[in-house]
Formats: sequence, structure tokens, C-alpha cells
Amino acid sequence: MNRQNLSGLGFVLPALTVIVLFFVLPVFIGLALSLTDFDLYALVSLQNLRFVAFANYWELLQQPLFWKALGNTVYFVAVGVPLSIALSLGMALLLQSPLARFKPLFRTALFAPVVTTLVAVAVIWRYLFHTRYGLVNEALQTFGLNPVDWLGDPHWSMPTIILFAAWKNFGGNMIIFMAALQAIPADLYEAAELDGARSWMKFRHITLPSLAPTSFMVAILTTAGYFQLFAEPYVMTQGGPLQSTVSVLYLMYDQGFKWWNLGQASAVAFLLFGLIVVVTRGLMRMARTAS
Repeated sequence: MNRQNLSGLGFVLPALTVIVLFFVLPVFIGLALSLTDFDLYALVSLQNLRFVAFANYWELLQQPLFWKALGNTVYFVAVGVPLSIALSLGMALLLQSPLARFKPLFRTALFAPVVTTLVAVAVIWRYLFHTRYGLVNEALQTFGLNPVDWLGDPHWSMPTIILFAAWKNFGGNMIIFMAALQAIPADLYEAAELDGARSWMKFRHITLPSLAPTSFMVAILTTAGYFQLFAEPYVMTQGGPLQSTVSVLYLMYDQGFKWWNLGQASAVAFLLFGLIVVVTRGLMRMARTAS
């Protein structure tokens, strides 16, 4: 190995060391734990640790709570991802409009939730949607409507969390869409106007096709992020009511840090990882087919 290669290795080695220590090694350790019955007794003595192969995975697939958590997570993703993308695209279009004023102010205000602490704003939303003292129910009462138990009713708890997550996260995708909108040549819109195209036709035949690659990228990243639902139900509902907001990641937390079933918690993590891989691969295949 010559001096140039050694110099390159010296620059890369610190980053590779960090990746191996804090990503690759924990992944392999987690995979190994998922094949054992690692629990509180194994923490006391490794002699109590037993290799159980895929028993943790098989046991999870037989648990109704796992399927409940999986259904809640899929529901959150299926509703939350389109809502978040629609909000992002809508706000980006409004801010790119020639009629919009104070654009820097609105960009900052709409992006601010992304950089705020999730736990802090989740606590604020929990009080906003309080049954008796929340501002949302007070607003409903001014219109003569009955108050809603937003976080205590199983029918409303997950939609409330979805609304919160969409508000919290759409600003990041909004910036991406704004950058993509600015990259569309203005000549296309001018030519369409000369042909008599209206705003809806320009949006349908110019804007949407031009945004297709960006939209698929945003959809893939947002979907992968929304599958990792945890902090919102942990702070706002603690998985309730009636387990209506228990997510797969919340179940992993309960198994690992509440009941100390670390082997089963690791199995939950790898099942979630497999699900994310399958879904994102499907979206990527759709993107290639569409293009």
C-alpha cells in the first residue's frame, strides 16, 4: 500500500470506526439478542442466557398485541404520510405564488415546528386537546358543539396524533418541494399560457410531472420515518386508550425497558426493519415504473 492510499485510509478510518462502533456493531448485537431469551435474569448472569433461535419471532406473530400495534402503525402511515405530503406541497405552492407576501416570515414560521423539541410540543398539544380545558374544545363550544375527548377516546386518539405528526413534520418536506418548484423552467408555464392553459391544467400537466421524482423521494423518506412512531404516543397517550395508539416501536420499548424482555424487543425491532425495507422497496419499484 503506497503513501497516498495510507493517507486516504487515515482520513476515512475515524469515520469508519464511528460507523462500526455505533451502527454496524449494535445491529449485529441486536440480531444476536433477538435469537436469545435475554431478559432481566440474563442481565444478572449470562449463564441464564439461552439460545432460542426464532422462538421470539414466532411468539410475537402469535401475540394479538403485536398485530394491534402493527395495525395502528400501518394506519398512522397510511393516513399520515399522504396528509403530510399534501400539506407540504400545498404550502410550497402557496409560498411560491407571485401573490404571496412576507415569504421569508412564513417560511420560517412553517418550518419552525420541524426544529422544535418533539416532546415539548407534544406536551403543548396534549393541553390544547384537553377534554375540559383545551382550547380546541373551547372553540368547538363557541359553535355550539359538544367537547370531544380527543386523547381519551379510541376513535379520536390516533387521528389526533396523526394531525400532530403532520403539523410537526410537513415543514421539512415543504422546503424540498419549494426547491423543486424553483427548478421548473418558467418557459414551460409561459408556453402553456400562450396555448390558453388555465392554472389547474398547468398544475396537472407541468407541475406534477416535474415534481414526480421529488415526490417519490419525499414519500419514501416520510414513510420510513412514520413507521418509527414512538414519541408522540409515549408523551400524549402512553399507548392508550385501549391500546389504540400502541405502535410497533412503542411495543418494542415496553418489551425492552418495561418488562426487560430484551430478546423479544430486539425481535420486534428487526420485524419493523423488515417491514420498512419491504415497503420502501415497493415504493422505489413504483418510482422506477412510473419514470
